[in-house]
Amino acid sequence: MSTTMIRDTSQQDAVIAPPSGFALKRRALWIAGAVGLAALCFGLVSTWRSSDASVSAARLRVAEVTRGTLVRDASVNGRVVAAVSPTLYAKASSTVNLKVAAGDTVKKGQVLAVLESPDLADVLKRETSAYEGLKAEVARQQILARKQKLLAQKEADTAEIERLSAQRTLERYESVAQVGVIAKIDYQKAKDALQSAEIRARHAGQAAALEGDDVQLALKTKMNELERAKLSMEEAQRRVDELTVRAPVDGFIGTLNVQNRMVVAANAPLMTLVDLSKLEVEVEVPETYVADMGLGMNAEIALPSGTATGKLSALSPEVVKNMVLARVRFDGEQPKGLRQSQRVTARLLIEEKPNVLMVARGPFVESEGGRFAYVVRDGIAVRTPITMGATSISAVEIVSGLKQGDKVVVAGTDAFNNANRVSINQ
Repeated sequence: MSTTMIRDTSQQDAVIAPPSGFALKRRALWIAGAVGLAALCFGLVSTWRSSDASVSAARLRVAEVTRGTLVRDASVNGRVVAAVSPTLYAKASSTVNLKVAAGDTVKKGQVLAVLESPDLADVLKRETSAYEGLKAEVARQQILARKQKLLAQKEADTAEIERLSAQRTLERYESVAQVGVIAKIDYQKAKDALQSAEIRARHAGQAAALEGDDVQLALKTKMNELERAKLSMEEAQRRVDELTVRAPVDGFIGTLNVQNRMVVAANAPLMTLVDLSKLEVEVEVPETYVADMGLGMNAEIALPSGTATGKLSALSPEVVKNMVLARVRFDGEQPKGLRQSQRVTARLLIEEKPNVLMVARGPFVESEGGRFAYVVRDGIAVRTPITMGATSISAVEIVSGLKQGDKVVVAGTDAFNNANRVSINQ
């Protein structure tokens, strides 16, 4: 078996001479590229030398300074709470008989618990007995008053009869005295008897009137005592009636603070009733915003079903952990599908400032303390002193230091390290 050797193709290659001028063109291209690269490097070096640092543009967010209406607002967290959520208390030291359980739905006036208080029951019995006793005393006093008035009137009537008799006697004496039938002394005695009878009759009438006033005053005193006894009895009855705890509103039992047959002290909390027909939003407001807030301020509440509007209806005077609790009441009809203690976010609309310079809010507000901003000019971010005014969730007011149309780095300035000039690489 023979082996055939394959020769290479070197014998087939032929050297082709380049066309005339090709080397010159290639040298020109190399020179042009070198000049362009040198110019680019010179520009980069010039830019780098004019800045203190260099940051990629991908790490930054730039916004333009514009003019418009700035709405001062505050974003706060909150939860849905019942506007009416009364806590029911024990009116006296007693034993509790519960009629409901936690979570039960109740109607207004429904019995929730019955309290047993032997002390109040005894007080009611005593007051009732005292009232009935005074009632009998008043009836007896009325009888005595009538009797005394009758006796006084009897004496007055007797005195009047005696006066009339004396007057008739005198008239008979006068008819015969002129003819000398009777002695003059008897006539004078008859006149004296009439005067005496008139005096007794007059005094008896006055005494009868005074006796009537006296018995009327005594009766009025007894009537006043009876009225006081009645009020005391009604107060005792009211306190006993309060031992039956009833629902003040429609709702459901939120919290039970006691167990069945538990002995509780006076004013001890028994349960909390939640009225779901009237809900509000309780928000936590940072104390820095409190000075600008007032009742009636508009608010927007973000709900799963959309955005609802409301007004600030209450503001707590107490600061707890740098927060102040406030209540927002819904405008118009209450949104559907709300639940007790549901977490929501709200936006409090503090103020509207029209026709102001403003820029989008970003981390630069906090990182630069609101005193500096990096303005982008020809690829260089220049640290510029500014004065800020009102702030909102999405924008800040620029009082001085910037003009409309300026480009400001609003995010990413933490990488600048407070440099005066920063080059932005595209």
